Amino acid sequence: MANDQAGADGITRIVDVGAKPETDRTATAESWLVSTPEAVAHLVAGTKKGDPIAAAKIAGVMGVKRTPDLLPFCHPIRVTGADVTVEPDPGTGRIRVEATVRATDRTGVEMEALTAAAVAALSLYDTAKAFDRAARIEGVRLLAKSGGKSGDYRAE
Repeated sequence: MANDQAGADGITRIVDVGAKPETDRTATAESWLVSTPEAVAHLVAGTKKGDPIAAAKIAGVMGVKRTPDLLPFCHPIRVTGADVTVEPDPGTGRIRVEATVRATDRTGVEMEALTAAAVAALSLYDTAKAFDRAARIEGVRLLAKSGGKSGDYRAE
């Protein structure tokens, strides 16, 4: 194969980052649950399942820890911190999720931040679907990253 993700035999492999220096790295990602004002009000109020907002934060943190188990090219990294915030806006029927992940390692944490934002939104959807089958997840994207050879990035 012609890309740098394949070994000489064409089999997928994890890129060797052993020679790269360890640096402090941070990445922030977001996602949105888009639903109805009524459904979001139910999530904010809590349901018979419990507190969907708290559950989403926990799910996002769990997503950080499981990223290399889900994505075949991701290295296990030493995460030094992760924050997941969930900001409901019942008036518009939207909930914004933001995840920031920090590590000191040889490779970045963008995928961990994106996974956290996506998994937290999936957790919200799991509860929202009882109130709005048309609820959807939108806008999963990297907002910012710092550290590493490629330097800093900020979304417009």
